[in-house]
Amino acid sequence: MNIDFNKNNDGLVPAIIQDATTKNVLMLGYMNEEAFAKTQETKLVTFFSRTKNRLWTKGEESGNVLNLVDIKLDCDNDTLLIFVNPKGPTCHTGTDTCWNGENNQNYGFFSTLEGVIAERVANKDTKKSYVASLFAKGINKVAQKVGEEAVETVIEAMDNNDELFLYESADLLFHYLMLLQAKGFTLKDIEAELKGRHK
Repeated sequence: MNIDFNKNNDGLVPAIIQDATTKNVLMLGYMNEEAFAKTQETKLVTFFSRTKNRLWTKGEESGNVLNLVDIKLDCDNDTLLIFVNPKGPTCHTGTDTCWNGENNQNYGFFSTLEGVIAERVANKDTKKSYVASLFAKGINKVAQKVGEEAVETVIEAMDNNDELFLYESADLLFHYLMLLQAKGFTLKDIEAELKGRHK
């Protein structure tokens, strides 16, 4: 790895710290050659602290270390992207990230959809919300709806109409997310189950 530590005339390069699992950005620090070498040697992320004017291993006082997973160098050879498994909160204020965010797994639009379902169930407005009205009928009805959508998806899979197949697939996924919540689970639980099988 040919890192250009001299590009900014201070011997430092920015190091973006990203959770290897959630992909959330946790913090930004700076490394000199010595910090980089120590990080590789100990597998604990170490920075050069500009305020302390010395090497600083994240978590050396709090115990909230950043366990090294991988390091990538950008196209200009002057910025590091460091993937980690954090132990505890990353920020010195006690938050998961230095932007006051939570380091939760995010599944993009599916996470948004999970939130919408939860909100509509909590509001219980059965006249305005299809989700609330289906939940009001009980888990058996939610499960039955998933079964119906699964059959419709299978039928469309055997046909040549891709548009209808995608439409029914979306219906199936939407109702499955509802069934997960009706049972008290989320996509995170399914991910954990699949990861367990993958081992």
